[in-house]
Amino acid sequence: MTPSSFLRSSRRSFCPYAFGPRQRATFTTVSTYLQTLSNLRIGKNTRVIYQGFTGKTATKNAQDTIAYGTNVVGGVSPKKGGSQHLGLPVYNTVKEAQTHLQPDASVVFVPALLAANAIIEAIEAEIPLIVSVAEHIPVHDMLRVHQILRTQSRSRLVGPNCPGIISPGECRLGIMPFQQYTPGKIGIVSKSGTLSYEAVGATTRAGLGQSLVVGMGGDMLPGTTLVDGLELFYEDNRTEGIVVIGEIGGMAEFDAAESIREYRARTDNPKPIVAMVAGRTAPPGKVMGHAGALLIPGGKGAVEKAVALERAGATVVPHPGLIGVEMEWLMGVIG
Repeated sequence: MTPSSFLRSSRRSFCPYAFGPRQRATFTTVSTYLQTLSNLRIGKNTRVIYQGFTGKTATKNAQDTIAYGTNVVGGVSPKKGGSQHLGLPVYNTVKEAQTHLQPDASVVFVPALLAANAIIEAIEAEIPLIVSVAEHIPVHDMLRVHQILRTQSRSRLVGPNCPGIISPGECRLGIMPFQQYTPGKIGIVSKSGTLSYEAVGATTRAGLGQSLVVGMGGDMLPGTTLVDGLELFYEDNRTEGIVVIGEIGGMAEFDAAESIREYRARTDNPKPIVAMVAGRTAPPGKVMGHAGALLIPGGKGAVEKAVALERAGATVVPHPGLIGVEMEWLMGVIG
């Protein structure tokens, strides 16, 4: 079975996070996991550990993240427990780190074939927020992770195959180039890492800045979806405008459109929402950068997704360079 046919057949059987808001509410196990949505609210007091802490990639990322001001308190590297790395304690297991450090988040820098076990270890230790940046984690491994995620209400996963999540000026969990991020009032949730950077640049140039940026990743089975990001931003007092970026592959954008429609129907003064969908010229059946960005033959592509978002009430732009200007107009910054 091909990955695309597997996804179609398993969508409603295995992946609860693919459901729209109305459908998801009927699943007790899914609503249990939805209780972790507030775990995405990171800030300067968020205590962070690294899994795979002493590895070369994790070390460089941790150095940059510490320099950014993130409160990194230690990490985990099997068989290196009791040592120090970057002047911080190292533990053999996540459970040991949880006991001694009480972290709020863990950033998983573990190779793809071992990443699922690392994520599960963090879930078992009840780490509130887990960020996995690894690409090419096997789909069956992520199915196992999801089965565990949806039976608990302590841990929230961002990723895999994602840039991570950042509260500009306060806390960076991931691999995003943080220099252009500016504290502000626009919440961004994106399937595309690169386009999230473009949206950040656009809102920074417009003088709006970002309240929180969630890179959900482009894998078929993400731990946090576009809908999750939207639902978080609807209720976030720091967020005055919302940007949602989708692409070909999957049905997340249609679920996001349903969420936006319901939000606007129940809210007297809804926050402005700017949306973009990449991949309008992508040929069917060709993977565009990662496995999730795949337009299957007969599937609905970027144009259909953009139309759905626009009909739901979002302002759709054709390229990221217009995001900042459009948001300024919607917020009344420029008349």
